[in-house]
Amino acid sequence: MIKKTFVTKQQLEKITSEFPTPYHLYDERGIRETARLMNKAFEWNKGFREYFAVKATPNPTILKILMEEGCGLDCSSYTELLLADKVGAKGHDVIFSSNQTPDEDFLLADKLGAIINLDDFTHIEILDKLCGIPQTIFCRYNPGGDFKISESGNVMDVPGDAKYGFTKEQLIEGYVLLKSKGARKFGIHAFLASNTKTNEYYPVLAKMLFEVVVEIKEKTGISLSYVNLSGGVGINYHPDETPNDIMVIGQGVREAFEEVLVPAGLGEVAIFTELGRFMLAPHGCLVTRVIREKHIYKEYIGVDACAANLMRPAMYKSYHHITVAGKDNLPCDSMYDVVGGLCENNDKFAIDRMLPKIEIGDLLIIHDTGAHGFSMGYNYNGKLRSKEVLLCENGEVKQIRRAETPEDYFATLEF
Repeated sequence: MIKKTFVTKQQLEKITSEFPTPYHLYDERGIRETARLMNKAFEWNKGFREYFAVKATPNPTILKILMEEGCGLDCSSYTELLLADKVGAKGHDVIFSSNQTPDEDFLLADKLGAIINLDDFTHIEILDKLCGIPQTIFCRYNPGGDFKISESGNVMDVPGDAKYGFTKEQLIEGYVLLKSKGARKFGIHAFLASNTKTNEYYPVLAKMLFEVVVEIKEKTGISLSYVNLSGGVGINYHPDETPNDIMVIGQGVREAFEEVLVPAGLGEVAIFTELGRFMLAPHGCLVTRVIREKHIYKEYIGVDACAANLMRPAMYKSYHHITVAGKDNLPCDSMYDVVGGLCENNDKFAIDRMLPKIEIGDLLIIHDTGAHGFSMGYNYNGKLRSKEVLLCENGEVKQIRRAETPEDYFATLEF
């Protein structure tokens, strides 16, 4: 199985001579191409905007690239709001979607003029007492029950078990209350399934939300201005999987829009998205060098990265494809567990993976780490988070985050 890389072995050797492994490497050209394709897929909606999920890849250089392509930023914490402000995202360039939200987070979001997306009915009074209700406000909807693409389809997720959002009854009452407190423009937001691998997810979600928007207008007279489809569009981590087609997805949302909203006189509603994984995951990889091998009951390949650099395989048993640099076309006739050095047996990037014969010193490319890769890193066992490097469109390479040092690790401690 072959998964295309955006960097050659020769480029990697040159990059690694300047920036020793491990490091997360990002592809500027790929990031820009995906952002432009996203905008093209929804250009039929004149108010469309992608608000990149900062949690996926909170790096200023990456965020600035996306902002240059017209994206806003979706923040979920006080620190992410500060980051958005530091990279120049102002006012409605930012959507703040949080839950169990501390007072200081609401206050900062209000100070920065961000669009606030309320997660709970009780937050209306809390926000009102803290700083007043802004003229533009969003509410997060949770329909409850199971979420399926079709009546007979498999359950994709279980919103009824999720801690997020308003019920429909709370939503309707909430918009009326918000209007009475001064709000004038309203949006609805929902996230019902993660890393979906079907072109139907967004269109089905959109139709459901559009129908709720029509019901709200009929019952309250309030016409919503925005529908935020949030995230959830996935990628093909495994090379055998068919990737989602964002052009097909955009057309599916358009058909639902024209079927439900336009006849109801709501054809001016703006569509927002908050994708992270789809926008960035394929355009990043973790580059690590083979430093050890072990032959016991299984064959182990030890690398200089570990789950502290990429925790998804350890935490979720997620599949990340691995390419041995320079051996793309060799037969995958050797079975290995590819492991890091944490004192945890789940510190494994791959289990029973068929790969070409690996030797000490080989460079491994662990694919699709551009989102929820570095950002989920941690310091267990005193492991230090790696550097981040950008492969620029012009072929130049620059470090966009330095690696942590022991001094960083000790900086917050009191001796």
